[in-house]
Amino acid sequence: MSRLSPFPLTRSTWCAALLTSLGIFGSQETRAASNWSSTLTRDPRGPFPELRPARATYAYGWSGITAATSEVYFHRGDQQTLVLEGRGRTVGLARVLWRFDLNYRSVANAETLRPLETHQVETARSKRVETNLKFSDEGVSGSRLESNHATPALKDFTLENLYDLHSAFLYLRSQPLRDRSVYRVAVYPANSTYVATLTVVGREHVRVRAGNYNAIKLDLKLQRVNKKNELEPHRKFKRATIWLSDDNDRVLLRIESQIFVGTVTAELQSVRFENG
Repeated sequence: MSRLSPFPLTRSTWCAALLTSLGIFGSQETRAASNWSSTLTRDPRGPFPELRPARATYAYGWSGITAATSEVYFHRGDQQTLVLEGRGRTVGLARVLWRFDLNYRSVANAETLRPLETHQVETARSKRVETNLKFSDEGVSGSRLESNHATPALKDFTLENLYDLHSAFLYLRSQPLRDRSVYRVAVYPANSTYVATLTVVGREHVRVRAGNYNAIKLDLKLQRVNKKNELEPHRKFKRATIWLSDDNDRVLLRIESQIFVGTVTAELQSVRFENG
């Protein structure tokens, strides 16, 4: 997602793919544009068990080639927090065409699953962008420093129940995720707010590089909040399909994102759980 998502491949695609990224189009778009915040899901964290500490690797495909890889580490931090750390990079031919590296760290409250802070460094060719976000009950305060600028750009966004990518994933996986249920959350990955609509399509069996799984299939649509605080279509992201393992872990198995350059995929290569 910005965010842990890949690739040309844009930052928003990296993020959408690495963690989970996130809207509504068509007839719903007009209805929600004027009062979209009232349509957000406000249920508390769900009863589903917490994700176990784990290390996982993902491969990202574009136009039939492996375009990027990432490693993520999820674990408990200090003072009742949940931490996600990740690194991603383009590889092979994609790296020749577009050199991109990403380092990501996000901290969430272990009890509420609300976001606390996010630190992200993106390097595209010779340009480096460092993003720092601090979340509160009122919203987010962010700073963004680009390598060709002397001082960071500061930006705040006020909204209750605002998530980053990591906390959005934790919150959504905690919910019952019954077939045909719909969840709608606001996410602030780096320097813009997006509204994500996630619909539980059903259950099916899938095979990924890490093995065979019973899976929960989800449909994801994404809208951007513009400067007028209105919803508008995401110009580069069309929609995505997400598969989570249908077990006590609900690991992210696969994402297929329809973007402006075609289909980008993220697929679990390996996962190792710690402490059992």
